[in-house]
Order: sequence, then C-alpha cells, then structure tokens
Amino acid sequence: MNSEDERWMRVALDVAREAQGAGEVPVGAAVVRDGVLIATGRNAPRQLHDPTAHAEISALRAAAQQLGNYRLDGCTLYVTLEPCLMCAGAMLHARLARVVFGAPDPKTGAAGSVANAFAEPRLNHQTAVEGGVLAGECAAVLQDFFGQRRLVQRSSAQPLRDDALRTPEARMAAFASPLSHWVGDLPALQGLRLHYLEMGPSTGGRAWLLLHGFEGWSWQWQGFAQALAALGQRVIVPDLIGFGFSDKPKREALHSADWHARVLRELLVRKGLDTIVLALADGAGAGEWPQRLTPHCAGVALLQLPALPADVASAPYPDEGHRAGPRALGRWSRGARQAPDGLPWFDAAIVDAASAENVARCAVEYFASVPHFDGAVPRSPA
Repeated sequence: MNSEDERWMRVALDVAREAQGAGEVPVGAAVVRDGVLIATGRNAPRQLHDPTAHAEISALRAAAQQLGNYRLDGCTLYVTLEPCLMCAGAMLHARLARVVFGAPDPKTGAAGSVANAFAEPRLNHQTAVEGGVLAGECAAVLQDFFGQRRLVQRSSAQPLRDDALRTPEARMAAFASPLSHWVGDLPALQGLRLHYLEMGPSTGGRAWLLLHGFEGWSWQWQGFAQALAALGQRVIVPDLIGFGFSDKPKREALHSADWHARVLRELLVRKGLDTIVLALADGAGAGEWPQRLTPHCAGVALLQLPALPADVASAPYPDEGHRAGPRALGRWSRGARQAPDGLPWFDAAIVDAASAENVARCAVEYFASVPHFDGAVPRSPA
C-alpha cells in the first residue's frame, strides 16, 4: 500500500458515502490513469432497478465513455469492497492494469475471498490485484449502513390494529431503505404506524414535505428527494396512512382530508418544522393541502411526476382490501391543478433523473429568492 493508493481509495470512499445517502449499499469506485481521475461510480441497483448497477460497473462505463474506448489500458480501478464475479469479469474485459480494493467480501468476493477470477492463468489478460487498502475505513462505512438498517427494522416493529392491514414485508423488500422511519405515537394516529423517508441535513436548509397523490406513494419521489437533499435541503417524504409502507385501515370512512392533515401537522411538529415548502405530485389536492397544513405551509411546488411502473405502483396493495386509502383519497384529491391562493408557488414537470436534478435546482433557487412567505410575493416563478 502506498500514499497514492490511499489517496484514490479515499475518493472511492467519498463516492460510497454518496451511495449511502441515497439508500444504497455504500460501495464506491474510481478509475485512475497516470495519476489522473478518469471516472467514479457508486452502487445504484435499487435506484435504477438494475442488478448490474454496481459501483465498479458504473465506474468502468463512465471511464470508457470518457476515454472513448472500452479497453482501459493502463488504468487502475479502486473500489471500497472486494469485487464480485460479475465485476471481476468486466474488469478483465476492460483490460485494466490493476485493481485495488478495500474491505474483503467473505460472501461474494471474487478476488480471493470466495473465488479468484484474477488468478486464472488461462485467461488472455492478467490484471494485478491488491486488497486491504484502507480496509478498516471501508468496512466501517458498510457496518454503519447495515447497523442503521437493522435499527430501522427494529424500530418499525409495532403491533397492528385489528381494523387495519399491513403490507407483507416480502412485497416491499425491494424498496427497503435505511432512510426509512416509522412513527406510531402521534395522537392522531391512534396506534397506526406511519412511514416516512427523511433525507438531507437534520438541521439547517429549507425543509420540504413531499406528498404523493392517490395513485402513488413515497417511492415516486425518490429522484427529486435525493436531488433536494444533495442541494442541502431537509426532505420529509411520508406515505400517508393507507399508502406505501404505512398501515392501511380497512374502512374508507377513516380517510378524511381533515384527519390526514392532522396527522401531517403532528408529524411536522414532532420534527420541529415550523415552515415547509409543500411539494404535491401532479398537483393532487393543490386546492386543499396548503390551507389544511396552515401555518406550516409557506410555499407550494406543483410537480408532474413520471407514472410509477405498474408493479411498483401495486406493490403495497396485494388485494383490494389494502386499497381503502387510495379509493377514499381519490374522491377528494382529484380535480384540476390549481395554484394555491396567497402563497409563492412553483410549477414544473419531471420526466427523468436529469430533469429531477434540474427541477430541484430551479425550485431551490426560486424559493431562496422569495424574501418572505406572507403572500406579498409573485404568485409564480419568473
């Protein structure tokens, strides 16, 4: 191990922490040639719904695009975790000169822990491998991630009310995130369990509350929420009761607009959020939510979001008994998109990950330009 290896492994560690912030297993990679950083990559299989979206594959693809050649002769790839067989094969195909990894992987490692693809003499290219560079720091990031995930799992344990349903864990396993939180002791909940995602700094930055519509749930906000958090914003993304990971009362009568708003106001007080920017998916409830969330709502973003894939949209609802919430909410949150009276508002459409980042940046800049939130501001962004 030398100082250059440590230097570039720390770059990979920084990228791994970005993955952790996005709810992915924190693995990061960096491709370097002649002392120059060519590309980086982080784990993103959950975000992209892609089993090949490992940090190493992402870094290799980015480096190949940057250099204009899929053969990365003379390059070294640094990765925080020992590569798996898939990634090891891609590295050999890329003709890397060298691979340097941090922590060993005793379950899937293909550089000596379980198998060693790099030690096969019959292959037509040989890549040098070195492991253990900043192994302790690389392992600590992973241990912290899985420790948080176990804590989330333990904290989510709560008895289920007799008049409610809870989506089986197996249906939601693909969407589990260390950014998840549950709360069941708000007075309005009366023992029901509410799920929400929380991203960004715990203090400082503008606070955002992102609400799904009657046809969605918190997952549809992933791209925009992550983009806001990356800009230093504090983001809360709840699953309303009856949706997503939250408990699902069997009776539609429970799902009144007043009751859902009371739950959200209590959540905002619990989180210490006096004022928020309210983002509404597809403008659902734009005429009602801002008023019902007074005095917390200080601005509104009406955002058109891509439709969730059918299997993702239906994941929380194994049968019609789980759909009382969507049926009830659909009756009072339908209607034309409309700007809220007396509040600064922002209107945009998100079509993909790139536009989510652009819209987030524009929205943050717009609300930062509003001097105060008392209604004496332009009703729409310039």
